Amino acid sequence: MSEYYSDPTQNPKSREYKGPRASLRDLFPYLRPHRKVLTVAIVLSMVGSLLALAQPLLIGQLIEAVSANLDTTSLAILIVALVLSSALVNAFQYYLLYRTGEGVVLDTRRALVARLLRLPIWQYDKRRVGDLVSRVGSDSTLLKAVLTQGLVDAIGGMLQFFGAIIVMAFIDPLLLGSTLLVVFTAVGAIAFTGRKIRSATTKAQQKVGQMSAAVERALSAIRTIRASRAEERETAEIHKEAEAAYQQGLSIARLSAAIAPIAQIAFNTAFIVVLGLGGLRVATGATTISSLVTFVILLFFMIGPLLSAFGAYTSVMGALGALARIQEIMVLEEEEAGGVADHRLAKNTSAIEFAAVGFHYPTEEDEQPRDIIHEVSFSVPRGSRMALVGPSGAGKSTIFSLIERFYEPTEGAILLDGQDVREFSRKSLREQLGYVEQDAPVLAGSIRDNLLLGLASATDDQLREVLDQVNLSEVLARDPKGLDAEVGEDGIMLSGGERQRLAIARALLAKPPILLLDESTSALDGPNEQRMREAIDAVAQDRTLLVIAHRLSTVVDSDQIIVLDHGRVIGIGTHSELVKSTPLYAELAKHQLLV
Repeated sequence: MSEYYSDPTQNPKSREYKGPRASLRDLFPYLRPHRKVLTVAIVLSMVGSLLALAQPLLIGQLIEAVSANLDTTSLAILIVALVLSSALVNAFQYYLLYRTGEGVVLDTRRALVARLLRLPIWQYDKRRVGDLVSRVGSDSTLLKAVLTQGLVDAIGGMLQFFGAIIVMAFIDPLLLGSTLLVVFTAVGAIAFTGRKIRSATTKAQQKVGQMSAAVERALSAIRTIRASRAEERETAEIHKEAEAAYQQGLSIARLSAAIAPIAQIAFNTAFIVVLGLGGLRVATGATTISSLVTFVILLFFMIGPLLSAFGAYTSVMGALGALARIQEIMVLEEEEAGGVADHRLAKNTSAIEFAAVGFHYPTEEDEQPRDIIHEVSFSVPRGSRMALVGPSGAGKSTIFSLIERFYEPTEGAILLDGQDVREFSRKSLREQLGYVEQDAPVLAGSIRDNLLLGLASATDDQLREVLDQVNLSEVLARDPKGLDAEVGEDGIMLSGGERQRLAIARALLAKPPILLLDESTSALDGPNEQRMREAIDAVAQDRTLLVIAHRLSTVVDSDQIIVLDHGRVIGIGTHSELVKSTPLYAELAKHQLLV
């Protein structure tokens, strides 16, 4: 299976990928929940093989009965009954296999989605969303081929294959030996040719994932692409990825094309050998016509499973290639809960405290780490309103990510109510925090759907109340659907300010005592900025508020303002104090006409 180091913060070579590998053994955990149905399918496959093997024996007896002018009615009825029974058994077996295949796909998707939504944040930083979506969609679908195109049938096919050989050995050992020599020569050639198929199919799935990522990238920025008149360039990029997937598919087709003629030549040669040598033995009296006919029919029953196996080989190898990409995600460790304690309110007056905190992203072994924040220390008193300001790249959003424990500090400690956040489980910690990101993500769906992410049990009255808190009641009035009004993909039917306030409302539903607000007002007009200020004033009541300010006008009345530059705290104080004591802050205030 795929191999990764589990945590990049623990090993500098963590991003070294050793390559996806998967075998049928890796599939067993996915099949285990369906073992009862699979057992029934295997039994049916074996019964079907036995019914198939009985047919040529009865046909041989029928020929002898006709030659001896005996009554053949009962034999003919029995043969018809066997044929019908075999068809019904095969049909029911196919239904069970197909249903089980769909069940395996469903279970895999559930497990994969559950894992994808619980990976450490750094895993999303280095992966493309489209490729991850491809694993949930197309890769998981291919697992069905293992069941519907080979695995269980192979068991019944082996019984049929060896059963036919045993019966053929009793009929004519010399003829059987000649036939097997041709067949096993072909099997060796096919095995040699097919060794390259698995790696080729894995590469093909990777190319499909890259193409999906390219499509997702383009569609997620379709308005920018249209406005930039870049449709042709983006189309060309996606076509390039599609062409790469196509070329890899052709590689598989060439390998598969080599298998089909080998199998066909082997079958035709074996058939010619049986007819030629068998006819000669009939002419010399070494065997009878009925035995030769029975042998020829058994030849079909022996070759049939081989042809099916050859045809399924490519599909099964493709499924294992897809399984390798799925395992690549499933072997990744989930974000650790971290700590065992639940949050308990301490007597400490600080809601949040940073004590000489430093952080840098993981680096390769020969690279020097670059600090994102360095020796950051500050304290946020409980019930206060504090703001973080500074130029882009100063480390403001990183501080929020560290508070949420999306990342762990590489130096120092972060305290919640006087206790190290690492002592709490992440679930318990995040129950105390309401987090609103800068880009205010709004999910496709209705206003209600977006709000219920914050508290699934919230009533309509609670939803309307929280919307009123953030000055957003007007969005309900302009659509007769009210809370069920659609917001569009990424909330495109809302303005920037409305998306931001909807995100705040969502965070408020759970009534967190601490609110982290990455308040992006840089693109808002005057009225929307005023509404945002009113929303911030409203939500600051009875809770601790830590705001990343992009416009100082929204935070000039904060209890304290922390000024950051290049990951360091260079000033803490009120607006009037910082204008005098901190040149960077004074410059920012001057540019925004606040001094």
